[in-house]
Amino acid sequence: MSLPEIVSREQWRAAREELLRKEEAVRRAREALGAERRRLPMVEVDPEYVFEGGDGKATLLDLFEGRAQLVVHHFMFAPEWEEGCPCCAAFLDQVGHLAHLRARNTSFAAVSRAPFTRILPFKARMGWAVPWYSSGHSDFNRDFEATVPSAGNQVERPGVSSFLRDHDQVFHTYSVYDDGLDGVGTLAGLLDLTALGRSPAGSDHLRLHDEYEN
Repeated sequence: MSLPEIVSREQWRAAREELLRKEEAVRRAREALGAERRRLPMVEVDPEYVFEGGDGKATLLDLFEGRAQLVVHHFMFAPEWEEGCPCCAAFLDQVGHLAHLRARNTSFAAVSRAPFTRILPFKARMGWAVPWYSSGHSDFNRDFEATVPSAGNQVERPGVSSFLRDHDQVFHTYSVYDDGLDGVGTLAGLLDLTALGRSPAGSDHLRLHDEYEN
């Protein structure tokens, strides 16, 4: 294993300051990109997708749970698989408590093509409390490119899609897949993928997750 060079504190500080300038440039570019992402047009979701979850059948509108935004994790779990994808599991592990998202008018759900009877025990094994739905009886995964054709087969693809609702109308605003998920699983990372973004300045105060109002 190659270790970093050993230098004096002064040399380290100078190198750190030089790197910091580059990091600041990347941060500003990321903020500009996020603003551009929020200006993307949106498209109305016409099909009446039906999912299966813990409370039975649910529509895409139901997944919002009354909130303005919905973030869907396309969790790779094909109908014939015995368990879900380890990489998707690692992503879901980092999402954390959903109270922080919900306090920002945003719901979160995982969706897979596996039957719910197979999702449920795997979810219990992993100790997750996030809403998780089966889309196996709909074209949801294919329509949102989480299941794609390859060499005559259907291949699962990890991703995140964001949706916005206006009363009973649902709109698709953004999707990202594969390597684009790097660094996305945090609270800020997920909100940055939504049309409304993070909370307005002055109201984005984090609290302990049990201190948010219902």
